[in-house]
Amino acid sequence: MHQVQKLLINYKTLEEFKKFKEYGLQELSMLEDLQDNMIENDSVSPFYGIYYGDKLVARMSLYTVSKAEDRYFSPPQDYLELWKLEVLPGYQRLGFGQSLVEYAKSYGLPIKTNPRVKSADFWSKMQFTTVKYDMDRDKGENPLIWHPSGFLEKAE
Repeated sequence: MHQVQKLLINYKTLEEFKKFKEYGLQELSMLEDLQDNMIENDSVSPFYGIYYGDKLVARMSLYTVSKAEDRYFSPPQDYLELWKLEVLPGYQRLGFGQSLVEYAKSYGLPIKTNPRVKSADFWSKMQFTTVKYDMDRDKGENPLIWHPSGFLEKAE
């Protein structure tokens, strides 16, 4: 198991994020906030990562969604949204992605994610399942969910 750590918002971290394909609005927003001095150099982000030596090789964004906004679990409850899970080429298939997902599972809350293309085998191995597609809710995404053991979903 690789050591997962909460990533700080600073110029070094944001510079490392540019190496990931899923670099986009969330990172640019953090960079703008940093440049505008709205946040301090060591503010916490929703990102977690794994370093190999001093190089960030894997990361994910993880945040809690309140049960008031839950449209995936029945009965509604707090759950984790996991996204931007990515491992740099050259470090894939070495357990880094699995370590990040296991870290998210350690919170003991249900998890929802939207997988990237060609990642179905990985998510299946991590025991995530597909949800029944709902056009209004899912908007073209194909969400997957994971339930902690002992989770009882009521029949719909």
